[in-house]
Amino acid sequence: MKKIKLENQAVGPFPAMIVGAMMNEKPTYTTVGAGGCACLEPVLCVSLKNTHYITEGIMQTGYFSVNIPSTVLVKEMDFCGIASGKNVDKSSLFTPFFDTLGQAPMIEECPLNFLCKVCDSKEIRGFTMFFGEIVAAFVNEDCVTQGQPDPIKIDPIIMMALNYCNLESVVGKPFSEGKKLNNFGD
Repeated sequence: MKKIKLENQAVGPFPAMIVGAMMNEKPTYTTVGAGGCACLEPVLCVSLKNTHYITEGIMQTGYFSVNIPSTVLVKEMDFCGIASGKNVDKSSLFTPFFDTLGQAPMIEECPLNFLCKVCDSKEIRGFTMFFGEIVAAFVNEDCVTQGQPDPIKIDPIIMMALNYCNLESVVGKPFSEGKKLNNFGD
């Protein structure tokens, strides 16, 4: 198959996330497409522009939440990335809930939520990448199959190029499908 050279840009696919933090004693949120699993310890990372309102909140509190919205929340998620918390109070956009630590707002309407404690950060090209140890995780009960979060039921939003997309089906299992090649594991 012939390849077409693209501009040097990250086109995805990337999971769309809504990051939450406390700022001036109120929940605030922003959309993040630059982030994900940093390692299996478990640590998540999110990259936020240094000038973002929420960045200051995370620096002040040392905590943030990562909320995985389903496709029915695409408008609200997109709004969180368009409207600045400096100018718009986003605290009433969602129903917040807190873990016993009470450090960062998680979003009731999102089917999958993580509370993260900042364990490291790195500045890069006008952004701060926050690394957060997962200290609590929640999933909607109706999004679980055989005791595990079900990606099809969660129905996450995927960002690719200038589009929001969804998952259609499971195509395999990690650390399993590759064993079918060359009698691996026999």
